[in-house]
This record gives sequence, structure tokens and C-alpha cells, in this order.
Amino acid sequence: MKTQIGIKPEDSVQVADSLNKLLADEHVLYIKTRNAHWNAQHVFFEGQYRELEDMIDQVAERIRAIGHYTEGTMEDYLKLTQLNEKSRENNDSLSFIKDLLSDHESVIIEMRENITRFADEWHDLGSSDFITGLMKTHEKMAWMLRSHLQ
Repeated sequence: MKTQIGIKPEDSVQVADSLNKLLADEHVLYIKTRNAHWNAQHVFFEGQYRELEDMIDQVAERIRAIGHYTEGTMEDYLKLTQLNEKSRENNDSLSFIKDLLSDHESVIIEMRENITRFADEWHDLGSSDFITGLMKTHEKMAWMLRSHLQ
């Protein structure tokens, strides 16, 4: 059945494409955070990857709510993501933290740009509001990572 929620079909395609890129970023960030959990500060990174698990589910559900399908393979995610799958040099807490902080900041910048794009260009205030909330969560996660560097 066709989704009729007040967003033009061509606009919802643009939003879904952007959200699928975000979904890819979230998955790559999740995998990198799980790796940090296994190899560094176990408890701290567990809280972070659980937060990311929830965000992944929310992004996928938002894509479905506007009438589109989600990407679902690592191959697709690696094509869509702006993040580097493996970029740290060392297998230590400090390297994991710096790498993950950089990734969160990249995601935050992309989200901030999409907040306006979703609302002004593609007339989807719901998705604009949705990613605003996610952005705030990423900002908090980045702050927590940053606090370990001081």
C-alpha cells in the first residue's frame, strides 16, 4: 500500500536515501564501538554500543514509516557510509576513543546539515525533528568520549 503522509514521493526518496546513509554510518560506528568494547574499556563502550543499537533501530523504523525500505547488508553500508571502517592505529583505549569521537563528530555535522535539508528542501518536518533528537544523543556520546581525553 502506498504511504500517504503529506510528503511528495520524490521528496521521500531523498529523505530515505539520506536516512539510509545515516543507517550505514550508525552500523559502522556500532561495529567500531563493539570492537572497542571487546578490546578496551569494556563497561564504558558497552553503554555506547547499546545506545547505538537503539538508534539503528529508530533510523530503520523511520525509513519504513515514510514508505521505503532499509539497506541491510554490510556491503551496502560500506558503500554508503562516510566513515572509515578501520582508522585507528593502535589497539588501546585512547586510540579507540579518538577514532570514535571523530566519527561521532562527522555524523553530527552531517545530521546538522540534514536537519534543514529535510525541512526546507524535502518538506519532511517529522524526519527533521527525528534527526535532531538523534543528533543530541550523538552530541552527548561525543561529549562522554571527549571527557576521557581530558
